[in-house]
Amino acid sequence: MRTLNRYIGIHVSKGYLLVLLILLSVFSFFAFVEALDNVGTGQYRLGDACLAILLTLPRRIIELAPITALLGSVIALGRLASSNELLAMQACGVSARRISLSTLKTGFVFILAILILEFVIAPPLEQLSQTRHSVLISGTDTLRTEQGFWFRNGRNFINIRHIQHGRVPADIDIYEFNEHGHLHTFTQARKANIQRNNKWALTDITQTYIKQENITVQHHTTIHRENLLSPEQINILLLPPESLSPSELYQYVQYLKKHGQNADQHNLALWKKASMPIATSAMIVMAIPFVFGPLRVVTAGRRIMVGAMVGIVFHLGNQIAGNIGLLLELHPAVITMTPIAAVLGVTMVLLRKI
Repeated sequence: MRTLNRYIGIHVSKGYLLVLLILLSVFSFFAFVEALDNVGTGQYRLGDACLAILLTLPRRIIELAPITALLGSVIALGRLASSNELLAMQACGVSARRISLSTLKTGFVFILAILILEFVIAPPLEQLSQTRHSVLISGTDTLRTEQGFWFRNGRNFINIRHIQHGRVPADIDIYEFNEHGHLHTFTQARKANIQRNNKWALTDITQTYIKQENITVQHHTTIHRENLLSPEQINILLLPPESLSPSELYQYVQYLKKHGQNADQHNLALWKKASMPIATSAMIVMAIPFVFGPLRVVTAGRRIMVGAMVGIVFHLGNQIAGNIGLLLELHPAVITMTPIAAVLGVTMVLLRKI
């Protein structure tokens, strides 16, 4: 059976690789065309667009994982069926269930690789791409160094060394100069909560006032500042939910709930990431009826076409369910699991007929 698992696994892996290369080429080209719209804006150049496509490849692989699993399995098992190898396996006493389990084992290795991308590789690359894009096209006085972000707003210079949860500025230094270019106030804050109307709530503050030869130090628990940064500069700091890792999203959702803010969008993004392994597994199981079910007698091209349609419908269903769920204020678990449950339900019905 190890030989059988290895043989089927090699074919399924080749199917995944073929589909992934095709889909990545197509969607990366679309992303590149979209990125070209920003070329010439600010300091954004053609090389920056090419680099952005490379940095976002891991995120694109994750998004394409379910349809890759479906089409890759359909193509691999379809090849084995077309060459009568599946028929020979069954003639030797290997059941369709046993062949399906071998396919699922390879799928689980693929899911494990996707999880590594989701937790370790994709988030920092995606965040780097988002930050570079915002800095280059913003046209604002912004610099990113090893000490974090440096902003200039009028006569003020702001250094933000860390961004917690991808949305919360932390370890903030504010240098305020007078009209003669002399430093008169130096403010240090542990973190800040950016509220509506560009209001900043700074916490754990130490302020140093410099007046000629006199230096005064004051400590505050919380102070509020308005328009500390421009909206364009704030956009550089705030990362979209999709660019955060699941752990970062979870921490930020808890942060928003603790401060009484709306966390629906980030909670939905978290559930989408959490349900990705289940969605990919469902697509692998969905591939089984394509070979052993009603579609076993049709051509390979038709099987692939039907599989692509199922993948597209599933992807669109996820998007539509997400938008409708947010409007109706449904729980994110219901929003994300409904399309998956529908796929599994149809698959179970088809499997019973095999």
